[in-house]
Amino acid sequence: MTDKPALSIDAAYGLEGAEAARRLYADWAATYDDAFAAAYDYVYPAQVAALYAGRADRAAPVLDVGAGTGLVGRALRQHGVETVDGLDLSPEMLAVARARGGYRDLIEADLLKPLPFPDGAWGGIVSAGTFTLGHLGPSPLGELARVAAPGALLVIGVNARHYRADGFEAAFAALAESGATTPPDLVETPIYGPASEAPHAGDRAVAVILRRL
Repeated sequence: MTDKPALSIDAAYGLEGAEAARRLYADWAATYDDAFAAAYDYVYPAQVAALYAGRADRAAPVLDVGAGTGLVGRALRQHGVETVDGLDLSPEMLAVARARGGYRDLIEADLLKPLPFPDGAWGGIVSAGTFTLGHLGPSPLGELARVAAPGALLVIGVNARHYRADGFEAAFAALAESGATTPPDLVETPIYGPASEAPHAGDRAVAVILRRL
């Protein structure tokens, strides 16, 4: 049996830079779904997918930002979302997502750089687990708004501690003030199920829900 990766969770929260993230997820990709997501009742992807599917046009193509092994994308498909593309920094994580199916396209990209996509390319944007400690701050949010089509629904999950400490409230307010998006609605959501024995089992996330104008 694969050991539960307690150190990997702490290592993920302590990452510094894109290369460190690539190395960690290259090592973790093959065991991530079983030894982390299933073993620790990682409900966050399903929570974000449900929030999106309950409000969105399910026929609109959606971009899963930080798709990893595809947990959000497969949950979206279970909710009847027809077309899902995934984007992630880690080719190894994307290879797992590709093998398990559910995506139209999977794209390796660094969210700290301009995205190589046209304006308004997707009718929806979702993310769970990417805007968290040791990963991404709010700087990519403008690019995500750019690639969202007018009227697109965005459901962006942010680790609650990270949201409070790292400028997300101001960044989402600035998008709304610029006329790019509606003001956000915030929904607090669990990251792990109630019986989880994860080292960070009490962690919560804020799902930030807004529309592109």
